[in-house]
Amino acid sequence: MFGLLALVTAATFFGAAFYVSFAEQPARLGLDDRAALAQWGPAYKRGFAMQASLAMISGVLGAAAWWTTGVMTWVFGAIFIIANWPYTLIVIMPVNHRLEASLSTGASSDTRLLLTRWGRLHAGRSVLGAVATSLYLIAALQVGHSTC
Repeated sequence: MFGLLALVTAATFFGAAFYVSFAEQPARLGLDDRAALAQWGPAYKRGFAMQASLAMISGVLGAAAWWTTGVMTWVFGAIFIIANWPYTLIVIMPVNHRLEASLSTGASSDTRLLLTRWGRLHAGRSVLGAVATSLYLIAALQVGHSTC
């Protein structure tokens, strides 16, 4: 049961990250700089809360699945989904801070560049989510195969 829940939460994380990268971000970049920045602020806050929670829950569930089944692939999936935390804090957060500072001062000549960079960096979260989801799916198949 832990494994299936880990898979569902990782897939939900991946789906949200994919949506941001391939629907929301291109739509945002279609706006003028001021509007794009204004849209990014609340979208980022809501998305961060949801995705951070999903990554943590999925990682804990993946570890629990490994603990109960002994299938190491669950651990690898958990590592990839949890990797979103350090990736976000180390790689994306400096750009986030600059964009958040711009929210109070208004769009500048750097706004479009920062938003574009943020989008490319966020795509890395989609990749981590896809890898974690794939590993969890493989682990679920390994568990299912061993019980046949």
